[in-house]
Amino acid sequence: MVIKLSEKESLIKSFLLFFVVIELFLVFIFYNYYRIEVEHTQENITMQMKNYSFFLDSDKYDIDIVPYKQEYKYYELYMDDNYLYILAPLPVKSDELLKVYYPKKQYNRLLQKLRDKIYMQFIFLSFVSMLISMLFAMYVLKPLRESINLLEVFIKDIIHDLNTPITSILINLQMVEKQSEEIESIKQSAKTISMLHKNLTNYIQNTSFENKDFDLVDLVDEQIKFFRPLYPHLRWEIDLDKGLKVYSDYNALSRVVYNLLSNACKYNTSKGYIKIYIKHNNLCIENDSYGIENPHRVFDRFYKESERGLGIGLHIVDRLCHDLHIKKHLNVDKNIVLFCLEFR
Repeated sequence: MVIKLSEKESLIKSFLLFFVVIELFLVFIFYNYYRIEVEHTQENITMQMKNYSFFLDSDKYDIDIVPYKQEYKYYELYMDDNYLYILAPLPVKSDELLKVYYPKKQYNRLLQKLRDKIYMQFIFLSFVSMLISMLFAMYVLKPLRESINLLEVFIKDIIHDLNTPITSILINLQMVEKQSEEIESIKQSAKTISMLHKNLTNYIQNTSFENKDFDLVDLVDEQIKFFRPLYPHLRWEIDLDKGLKVYSDYNALSRVVYNLLSNACKYNTSKGYIKIYIKHNNLCIENDSYGIENPHRVFDRFYKESERGLGIGLHIVDRLCHDLHIKKHLNVDKNIVLFCLEFR
């Protein structure tokens, strides 16, 4: 079900958020820990070399006599490409200094052991952070799961309760012999409610498809006949002379076209237009609008840029296009919105 999928997406996103935060904290801690340990290692080596300069009682270090230079500081650690060393005064007054040095290869081995130790600790704590992140995400999302389950039951009940009266209204309207403007208006309203009911049904259920060959123009004409009387103030430009044979599910594709036309009408300007045409195996619906602030989000579930609607129409378009293997293209150029459905 879609709702279950949404719950999984929320759980994964929350887990990743908590995990990344904890990992960044661990990286900061271990980076400083490593830096401090390196400083301690250097201090220990410096202290040992200093003691060695007094007693010369270890085989870990080597010594040399070097000329005195003013910039040298006693017992301060220096480092070059091959050695770590300190400089110490000789026991007798002299213009030379005692150089105690330690091979840099040995020093690098000490650092490598330190890094290996820290890496192992980091990996272990990363696994622990994964477990904590998952548990925390599940705990935080528990109220959301309960609300989603309640919403799922609520939508199912609405769908079940609406099905019978909608079907009854549509059947009885077909039996009415006397036609009038009022009857036609009722028919249009009943069809709108029926399509909303189908949208909700598609949203909450996984439906199977029955593909067949049909002329796309017939499907589009059916939807145009429904919307055109509802929006007479719009300028309709229709070019469907070329026709297009498609192999798809008629009802599912009807919902796609219905939702696209519904959006094109509802979010049009007071003196706008709707252009519908077929070009290179593409059904295109172009309309005037007040612009879209976030085109990349229009297919997100529950996203909407006004108070109107539920925010699921274009999400259903996205899902159905994916299931029907239809490529969709959206292009927004200032106030002009263009949706194209590409049929393979």
